[in-house]
Amino acid sequence: MDATPLLLTRTGVGEFCLRSMQALAERPDIDVSAFALTWRGWRDLAGLVPRGVKVAGRPVPARALRAAWSHSSLPPSEALIGRFDVVHGTNYVAPPSRSAATVATVYDLTVLHLPEMCEPASLAFPHLVRRAVRAGAWVHTPSQFVAEEVVSLLGVPPERVRTVALGVTAPGTGGTAVSSATSLPGWVGSYVLALGTVEPRKGLPGLVRAFSRIAPDHPATALVLAGPDGWGTAELAAALAGSPARDQVLRLGWVSDDQRDALLAGAAALAYPSLYEGFGLPPLQAMAAGTPVVATRAGALEEVLGDAALLVEVGDEDALAQALEAVLSDVALGRGLAERGRQHAARYSWEACGDGLAQLYRDAAAGTP
Repeated sequence: MDATPLLLTRTGVGEFCLRSMQALAERPDIDVSAFALTWRGWRDLAGLVPRGVKVAGRPVPARALRAAWSHSSLPPSEALIGRFDVVHGTNYVAPPSRSAATVATVYDLTVLHLPEMCEPASLAFPHLVRRAVRAGAWVHTPSQFVAEEVVSLLGVPPERVRTVALGVTAPGTGGTAVSSATSLPGWVGSYVLALGTVEPRKGLPGLVRAFSRIAPDHPATALVLAGPDGWGTAELAAALAGSPARDQVLRLGWVSDDQRDALLAGAAALAYPSLYEGFGLPPLQAMAAGTPVVATRAGALEEVLGDAALLVEVGDEDALAQALEAVLSDVALGRGLAERGRQHAARYSWEACGDGLAQLYRDAAAGTP
């Protein structure tokens, strides 16, 4: 499995890498090794993978590899990491192989819908996925929504696409108290949390504007933005600068797992106003923590969240403000959402994700559609 995302600031892709490898390593029928397609930090990988996962291969230049794989099948994975039954590219890029079955995880197709909201390196992903599939690769998607898009927009044969949902980790396992982990100012009596990397498709400028409409009626309520800067942060900065409620908006940057769990447990609501989404891990994490969720009907969110969240149309800032107001003001509504959310999140486990991936690997190795 490609564990390169573990060397970066851990976001949803890194969470999938870590938790799925952990689930697979606990199985007696799977022998898991990890590799990284990078020079930088390669030696740190052995200390980041779960117990029972070996590290294979050697440091390689990621950009040069992607450039080579965009037009050829060289170098093959055997030259980089050795021989395996299955090689899983966990972040769109599946190394070509002469002997192994290959799997590529496609989380979403933002690059086709919103290319202006993507980093330049990401724009090559559709081409790399198509090349890998032509060479026999399978595609793993986290939702049926993305599976259907992979078939319709990338032209991947449906028998080569397998949906295996991600899991959600029970919150609060780190043992850190909410007060010490969050370190919010003393004036904060409650808060709406937005969790995830700051990037254009997450819809955070619209969230700031929606929150600004209800903030005057909730002077002790903060909007807390937790997550590292990705790209395209200028629009968020402009929305914050122009907000009459900017003093009630707190940016925390990247947070640790313990801080994330504490923030989720203490929030009055999680807001997830994405413009497009292939799964939606933070809302499920909030549900597992018993926190009400307000989200958009973007991409796979309606499929993944079901009736356990308040859903509004993408870009409707009035509806978003009204939904947040409802959760903050109606105690019974919040309790109902929290209870439905806990029950709903319980359907998603990393053990089930590991089961699905193991079956996909067996099918891929056997060449079975």
